[in-house]
Amino acid sequence: MSLDFLQYKEYLKKLEIGKQLPTAIYIHESTLDTLPKELAKHFAQIVISFELDDEDWNIIKFFKRDYKISLLHYPDFDDYAYPSLHQSYTIDIDKNKYTKANYSKSNNPPILHRKETFVKPTYSNFKIFMDITNEGKAIELYKNTKRIGFKKNWERLIKSKGFYLDSAGRLHALADKPTPSTSNKIFSGEVERHKTAIDRDHLSQPLKALAKHGYLNGEYSMLDYGCGKGDDVRELEAHGINVTGWDPTHRPDSQLLNSDIVNLGFVLNVIEDRQERDETLLKAYSHTNKLLIVSVMIAGENKIEQFTPYKDGVITSRNTFQKYYSQGEFRYYIESTLETNAIPVRQGIFILFKDKIEEQHFLINRQHIKRDWAQLTQREIKAKIPTLKKSTIEKHIELFTDYWNTTLELGRIPANDEFEFSDEIRRIVGSHNKTHNALLEFFGTETFESAISKRKDDLIVYFALSLFDKRTPTIKMPESLRRDIKVFFSSITKALEQSRELLFSLGNPEIINNACIEAYSKLKCGSLVDSHSYTFHKSFLGELPPTLRIYIGCATQLVGDIDEFHLIKAHIRSGKVSLMRYDDWEKDQPLLIERIKIKLRELDIDFFDYVDIFTPTPLDRKSAYRSI
Repeated sequence: MSLDFLQYKEYLKKLEIGKQLPTAIYIHESTLDTLPKELAKHFAQIVISFELDDEDWNIIKFFKRDYKISLLHYPDFDDYAYPSLHQSYTIDIDKNKYTKANYSKSNNPPILHRKETFVKPTYSNFKIFMDITNEGKAIELYKNTKRIGFKKNWERLIKSKGFYLDSAGRLHALADKPTPSTSNKIFSGEVERHKTAIDRDHLSQPLKALAKHGYLNGEYSMLDYGCGKGDDVRELEAHGINVTGWDPTHRPDSQLLNSDIVNLGFVLNVIEDRQERDETLLKAYSHTNKLLIVSVMIAGENKIEQFTPYKDGVITSRNTFQKYYSQGEFRYYIESTLETNAIPVRQGIFILFKDKIEEQHFLINRQHIKRDWAQLTQREIKAKIPTLKKSTIEKHIELFTDYWNTTLELGRIPANDEFEFSDEIRRIVGSHNKTHNALLEFFGTETFESAISKRKDDLIVYFALSLFDKRTPTIKMPESLRRDIKVFFSSITKALEQSRELLFSLGNPEIINNACIEAYSKLKCGSLVDSHSYTFHKSFLGELPPTLRIYIGCATQLVGDIDEFHLIKAHIRSGKVSLMRYDDWEKDQPLLIERIKIKLRELDIDFFDYVDIFTPTPLDRKSAYRSI
C-alpha cells in the first residue's frame, strides 16, 4: 500500500476539484490527471489490484472519514440531465475487499445533480451542465437537499414546482406537457372558479379531523378561509363555536379575523395561478394564532389523465381548475412555502402549528395510548382488602377513583393543575403524595407499575418519532412534558439518547424480526410469517414493543391518522408498512376495500383502492385478528 490513511486524508484536504461534501469528494474520470501524483498512483494500484474494468465506472467517490473509495457507474452521465446510478463498487482499503451493488433494475436509484462540479471547466459539456443546474436553481429545486438524492423524490419535487422532465432530463412547464389522451385538447376558455363551491349537509373531512383531536370543543376560535357557501360555518355556529367565514365569491365582505384555528379547506387545488396559490397559503397562515389545517384533493395519474391539462393541473368537465397532488408532493409544497413542519392527519389533510407548544401537545397525545385502566381498577377493588384510610376512600370513592385513573394515565403523581378536583383531594387527605400512598395500598401496586412502564414507552416512542421527523423538543415544551422527563428519564438528554438508540436500531431487520416475534408471543393473535411480516389488528398497537411501535409510527407519520383502518402489516426486511381497511369488520369475511403501502426507505406512499375495477378480497381466518 503506497499511502496510509493519514497520508490519504492529507491529499484529500488539498483537492480543489470535484463535488465537495462534508463526508466525501466526487470526481469524474476525466479529472484523474489533476490528482496529486501520489494519490493518482495509489488509486491506480487499488483499481488494478481488484481487476476492475475501466468501463465499469466513471465517477470516483473518495471517503473523507473512512479509508474507502467507491467506483460509480452513471452510463448516461453526458446524455441525461440527472443520470441514474447503475452499479457501484465500494472498496475498503484497510480490509482489502470490495462490495458491489447493482441499481440497474431499481425504480428509485440514486441520481446526480450539479454535474459541472464533477468535471473541469474545459470539459466539453461543462456549459451544458451549468445551464442544467441554473434551470433547477431558478425554480428552487436545491432549496432542501435532504430529499433529492433519489429519482422518485426528485421527480416528485419537480412536479410540485409545476414542471416535468423531457427525454433528455431537461425541465419544461407541466402546462406544455402532451399526454396520449389529451394531446389534441386545448383549453382556451375561462376558468369558472365559482363552480368549485359545493353544497354539503355534513362537516367537511378537515373539520372532522379537528373534532377527532378535540379542537371543536368550544375553546378555540376559528376562521374558515375560503368557506364557499358556508355550510361548515353554519354547522359550527349551531354548536356554539366562535367561527367566522370568508370567501372571495360568496362572502367577500366578511372580516378576516385572526383566530386560534384557520381552515383552508380544498382551496389551493382550485387556484390555477401558482403565485396566487402561494399567496393564499401564506395569507391563511398569517391569520392563525395556533394552527392552520389545509387540505387538497389527492389523485393518481389515471384520474388526472381523464382531464384536459392546464398550467400545472387540469380543467374538469365543469370548466373548473383542479391541481391534484400526491401526499408527499403536497407536504413538500406547504412545508417549503411556509418553512415549517406539516403533520398529516388524513390523506390530503395536514396541520401546521404556529404555536409549537400546542404542536407538542398534539404529538404527545397521538402517542399516548388511551388504556382502559378503569376496568382494571374495578377488578382490583373487589380483590383487594384495603388497610389504610379505608373509610375515607370509600366515602369519596368516585373522587379517588378519578384521581387514581389520572395517576394511571400519567404513570406518575399528578401535579395540582393536572387533576380537576385537586383542591378537594388536598382538603380531604392533605397532599397528592399522601393520597398516592393511600391509593397504592387500596388499589395495589401492580397496576401502577404497569402504568409507569407503559407511559415511559409512550414517551420513548414520542421522542423517537420527533427525531425521525426532525422535531427535537428543547427549551419550549409543555410543562407536563417537563414533569414526565424529570420523573421517567431525569433529563431530556437521557430521554433523547434512549429514543435515538431505538430509532437507529430500526435499520437492522433482525431487530424488527425479534420485535415481531415478541409481539406475537405476547398478544397470541395476528399472523406472523417468519422473517417476512407480522400482521395484527390496530387496536393492539399500544401493546407492541416500543421498537415495533416506532417502526410503524415512522411509517404512519407519513399518512396521518389510521382510525379507519383495521389491520397493520409490518414488513420485516423491506422497510415497509401496510394498512388495510375492510368494508365491514363485523362480518365473518370482510372485504378489503383500501390498502396503503408506506415505503420508509423512499419516504413514499402507494394507495390502492379496491371498490371500482378490482374485486375486493375477502379476509380469511379473521378469527386470528381479534381486536381488543
